[in-house]
Amino acid sequence: MKSHMCRLQVLSCLILFMTETVVQTCHAFLQTTPGYLYSSNRFQHFKNSPNREILAKSSTTVLHESPVRFAGTGPRQVDMNQYNLPLQTIEEQWTANVIAKTVDDDGGIFLGCENDRENFVDVVTVNIDRPPAGEGLGIGLQEIKGGREDGLGITVVSALVDGGHTDRCKVDINPGDSISSLSIISNSQNTQPQQTRVGLADSEEIISAATECLGYDRTVEAIASLPPPKRNGGESLVLKLKRVRRKPRIKVNLKYPPSEKQLDETIELFAGENLRLGMLTRGVQLNDPLAKRFDTKSEGNCGAGGLCRTCSVSVLRGGDLLSPQKVAEKQMLQDNPRWRLSCKAFCGYGMKEGEITVQVSPNHWYND
Repeated sequence: MKSHMCRLQVLSCLILFMTETVVQTCHAFLQTTPGYLYSSNRFQHFKNSPNREILAKSSTTVLHESPVRFAGTGPRQVDMNQYNLPLQTIEEQWTANVIAKTVDDDGGIFLGCENDRENFVDVVTVNIDRPPAGEGLGIGLQEIKGGREDGLGITVVSALVDGGHTDRCKVDINPGDSISSLSIISNSQNTQPQQTRVGLADSEEIISAATECLGYDRTVEAIASLPPPKRNGGESLVLKLKRVRRKPRIKVNLKYPPSEKQLDETIELFAGENLRLGMLTRGVQLNDPLAKRFDTKSEGNCGAGGLCRTCSVSVLRGGDLLSPQKVAEKQMLQDNPRWRLSCKAFCGYGMKEGEITVQVSPNHWYND
């Protein structure tokens, strides 16, 4: 407890010695109390060494986003908050990944999660009116990983101040979220006479600060670099948050043809997993010898090229949880509308959870 109070006093003194401009700007965004400045895991470190060139980009106005893309899941059809995790789990999952610079990618340092097989980092965008000067956002911040000389770390939302600006706006910000960027959007009025105006009368100005993978102090500095609120208001604030969520899970009930004398089983796949690859990695055999290639009408595995039909399954239930068929697959299976090429089907369409029942090696069911 004594050590805890000592850290709070030191951090409080650092705030007092900040310049008046910085203090005013910080309070225009964050309404913090000493308790929000304490980091219980101050001396945790990243797995990789930082790149100074990448670090320099953290103070620019470029927004770095690296959300997980789920193949074949299409537009989201459910409330993603049902996949939120407990706060303790979120704090344990946060990590940072260094992406090397390549010809096609500038690279950078991005938030990730320790168990990326079952969890993922999602992006949540929040739009609110910017509070006037003198009123903070009412968001408490806490550094959970950091203690580095270069200022890198992971800072998350610890709480929303009751009755504060963000709390009153009823927006989707949760404890454990990490703010990756803040953007001020303001409209500049065109003062030219109406008859001399060309094009749009108003222009939109966007000023941004990136805060992803920064410790508490560097996060405050990035926020302080933004200009103070305009006296006449009219500005909006866009917060891009990173949030750890669990991946949607899909139960796949496998029914084997009687001739194979194999017990039916159930496996679990995650949203975005390819049905064929998911089954193969879980020990399911997919090589129907009765299947004929669509192109040559002969036997032979095409290696997930969508031509041989040896990985076909008959979907008895839960077909809406698979990505829709494309034209080529529909043509190949037009005589069997329930069948799917598992190499072309992805689970968890719409990011939905549920249950799928399929018959493996459907040709055998008709020949047994």
